[in-house]
Amino acid sequence: MYQTRSAVLFIVFNRPDTTARVFECIAEAKPARLYIAADGPRADKERERELCDDTRAIAQNVNWPCEVKTLYRDHNLGCKEAVSSAITWFFEQEEEGIILEDDCLPNNDFFRFTDEMLERYRFDERVRHIGGANLQFGKKWGDASYYFSNMTHVWGWAGWRRVWKHYDKELSRYEPEEVRSQFENIFEDTFIVDTWVDIFKQVKAGKIDTWDYQLGIMNFFNNSLSVIPNVNLITNIGFGVSSTHTHNAEDRNANVPALPLGDIVHPKYMVPQKKADEATLIYDFNVLARRRRYNKPKRRFKRWVKNLFKKQAP
Repeated sequence: MYQTRSAVLFIVFNRPDTTARVFECIAEAKPARLYIAADGPRADKERERELCDDTRAIAQNVNWPCEVKTLYRDHNLGCKEAVSSAITWFFEQEEEGIILEDDCLPNNDFFRFTDEMLERYRFDERVRHIGGANLQFGKKWGDASYYFSNMTHVWGWAGWRRVWKHYDKELSRYEPEEVRSQFENIFEDTFIVDTWVDIFKQVKAGKIDTWDYQLGIMNFFNNSLSVIPNVNLITNIGFGVSSTHTHNAEDRNANVPALPLGDIVHPKYMVPQKKADEATLIYDFNVLARRRRYNKPKRRFKRWVKNLFKKQAP
């Protein structure tokens, strides 16, 4: 088994079952420095304190030479505050590292891949993110082991302090009336642009309790490149009713198998594969169904106009 050179941040909460499975993979990679962060239980949730305690007990079951640091919250902060503050805590102590949440199950190649990418692009300001998840479902982009993307996938990822130090969970630098034109510089599809503008507005207004949209939007607006493996290295095992955001256990992104990476081959060109990003967002943002609904009344109107002219013809 490959043993990682990087520090690992493991973010957990109230799911001892998924936590145990992810922890087993971390244990196989044997990081020398392991940071464990856990949000506190919600006061109105029966048995959640017990679940949180059981989860924390699993996460601390370290039996290899390792420096362990913990950040355990007494009270619940919510996804946005708890996760973002945990990552800040991690990068206050590490220049770079790997971040795993309790439902992001890595294979061993994930650690080898992120180690090499962290080293290769450590000082390359063009690259701001390393993702472990590939949601292209067998479609490969180029002949290398990975491709470049504008997307910021956080189901198992790695990054640097040089990027996170600019993180702004309130998106305070940007205003709603400014961002549409910027999203239009990144995406051609109107439905994708509309969705990102709506997400931006909801995050800005505090209507979405999350931390990751902010990182993705920040990377968009800094012309960021992300590294995405050409095979999937992370299986999201958290879809279902107990999940905070991913409730549909039948979602095609749930439980995607992780595959072996093989020897790492680097791409020749450092340009984003925009068609790969578009394919992901067309599914995630339900673009095809929305486009059909939008075009249906337009087609009806065109037929009505056409029939009207036919009736008026001599």
